[in-house]
Amino acid sequence: MIQQLTESRPADRSPGATRVRPRHRTMPAPAGGRPQRAEWADAAKGFCIILVVLWHVVVKDYLQIDWHVGVPVPGLWGTLGEQFLPLRMPLFFTISGVFAANAAQRPWRVVARSRIAGFLYLYAIWLLIHTVVLAAAPELPTDRANSALGLLEQLTVTPSNLWYLYALALYFTIAKATRRVPRALVLVPAAALSAVAAAGLLDTPGNRAGLYQNLLFFLAGLYLRPQIQRWAGTASRRRLVLTSGAYVLALAAMAVTGAQQWFGVWTAVSVLAVIFGITAAARVARWSALSKPLARLGRITLPIYVIHMPVLALLHRLLLVPVSGLGRSAQDLIVLGYPILLTGLVIGLSLAVHRGLLAVRAGWLFALPGTRRTAAAG
Repeated sequence: MIQQLTESRPADRSPGATRVRPRHRTMPAPAGGRPQRAEWADAAKGFCIILVVLWHVVVKDYLQIDWHVGVPVPGLWGTLGEQFLPLRMPLFFTISGVFAANAAQRPWRVVARSRIAGFLYLYAIWLLIHTVVLAAAPELPTDRANSALGLLEQLTVTPSNLWYLYALALYFTIAKATRRVPRALVLVPAAALSAVAAAGLLDTPGNRAGLYQNLLFFLAGLYLRPQIQRWAGTASRRRLVLTSGAYVLALAAMAVTGAQQWFGVWTAVSVLAVIFGITAAARVARWSALSKPLARLGRITLPIYVIHMPVLALLHRLLLVPVSGLGRSAQDLIVLGYPILLTGLVIGLSLAVHRGLLAVRAGWLFALPGTRRTAAAG
């Protein structure tokens, strides 16, 4: 069973890679076993998938409710969610790149089937499912195909809410095609593309902006895996304070100056966010009470990612009118915690649906038939 969106085995160490001994690096397995995953990376993925669901809950459900409360809590939730935008997907793609390093070194025929075709298959099949389910919840403000032509566009040039799967197929193709090109000659154009897209200098309908902006972070994770592992393995409390402070200051400066669309600013802030995210994940990995649940979640991101939007759409249809119709005193009781509760409910129901689908032998919804089902997608 595919349980995540990224490679389940760490990349093979390149001959020239520096050997380091951080506390939370990927550790060798006992004799005859497989290597263990770095818990900090899985914890980072778990946190990112929570942020993905939370953001969709806030913008697609919570802010659509008619709140008549005396405090601006809904606006505060929207503002808080925006502060994680430079972190959420860039960090997710960076970790995906780190885990994908081994798969990218395999022969073209293997990569083409298990990764490129595998992701395109998942994207296509879940796009069809999303299209059908979202048609039953027209009130949900999200991208959807309303015609055969619209569906064809989402399948080809303008990816849907499932664009992460589409992006991974494309990124693997680019990474494999440029494997013999000097890394700087790949990373610099990827950084330029990210900056151009973030500055609004390209036409980016649908989710094309995310597609253009995050290639840099996937390739950085792929190419800089040893450095990222070393950074995570040596993360200190002082470094956490410095990186979090730099991220907060960058967000504040960007907001005060209105520099979100200045060329290169969003990309630079996202780089700071990823550095902070890796540092924070490495520190959290020292607290097993928090890191273990996040890491477990990080190993099952695929079902959450593909199922949560249909679940949210149906819950939105059920909850929008009743919650909007509550009296002020009742809304006062739920307005602060509603996004947290609904996020937990959506994730829990998504995993329940996943277990149910596996129970009825619908595992083909989570892996290209014929591929290794123990290998993770990514």
